Amino acid sequence: MGLFARYLTLWVLLAIVVGIALGSLFPAQLHALGGMEMAHINLPVALLIWAMILPMLLKIDYSALHEVWDHRRGVGVTLAINWLVKPFSMALLGFIFLRVLFAPYLDEGQIDSYIAGLILLAAAPCTAMVFVWSRLVDGHPQFTLSQVALNDVVMVFAFAPIVGLLLGVASITVPWDTLFLSVLLYIVIPVILAYVGRRLLLVSGKLDDLLHVMDPISMAALLMTVVLLFGFQGEQILAQPLVILLLAIPITIQVYFNSMLAYWLNRKLGVAHSVAGPSALIGASNFFELAVAAAIALFGFESGAALATVVGVLVEVPVMLTVVGIVNRSKGWYQRGKVVTFQ
Repeated sequence: MGLFARYLTLWVLLAIVVGIALGSLFPAQLHALGGMEMAHINLPVALLIWAMILPMLLKIDYSALHEVWDHRRGVGVTLAINWLVKPFSMALLGFIFLRVLFAPYLDEGQIDSYIAGLILLAAAPCTAMVFVWSRLVDGHPQFTLSQVALNDVVMVFAFAPIVGLLLGVASITVPWDTLFLSVLLYIVIPVILAYVGRRLLLVSGKLDDLLHVMDPISMAALLMTVVLLFGFQGEQILAQPLVILLLAIPITIQVYFNSMLAYWLNRKLGVAHSVAGPSALIGASNFFELAVAAAIALFGFESGAALATVVGVLVEVPVMLTVVGIVNRSKGWYQRGKVVTFQ
């Protein structure tokens, strides 16, 4: 794991501090950036999100999709967790914690928006950091690659309907035109560009060189997005610092629940540990870049939804590292008494 990824939580914390400070010192300038919109899409953030997403998508080899059948048990478990369990369990946890248990401590007018942010966070599986998690648990590299490629394809078709359904169930007005525009802008077009660009760059032998240049830009774009978000949210956060902790609780619970459920299901199905490990991690992690972009597009910079997605960024690395530790330490238990017959 690189220096940035290892200390992502620290960098995000620093970006939060900088954002709050800038929001207090230069509120007019930040609000001017927030007003640069077209069709409800903030243009500066759109550029930052593209800078985050494209390098990650360029790393994905979609030709690995043909290997999905070789790992069908693990793939089936991960798909079920990602698309049938995680978004719905997050919506339930959001309701239980934010609308019931923590409601007295939250701004009543923002609770629906916070829940929407949690739903957006859980509705798309991670596409980049899972390669790091997979290496840390000695995961099967081709399984990880084929699973991520398949998830990206599914996301093109499933993200908007699942988000729309859950927001509707939570009685949150769904701006369908903005939601579909977000899917087009942040999923469909980047996936197509990354697929075509990867093929062209592989032919020219320049893919690794370009990724080497783009990776720092991608990380800087993530931090700049956090700075902007907290620049707008700073006043609310300073008034209610407890909000960050309360939002982190259901996010943390859903990571442990979904990862351990995927891990256990793989063991019951006799799947090899080298597949079960990355399956559990892919099942639990979130595509927070997409969640941040969609939250801003749908609800705005100053919304509780945008804040909730950024809390997801803050929680992601330390919690996922503990899941990596659990998977590695439990390898003996996982393999004990099991006849592994499927990859």
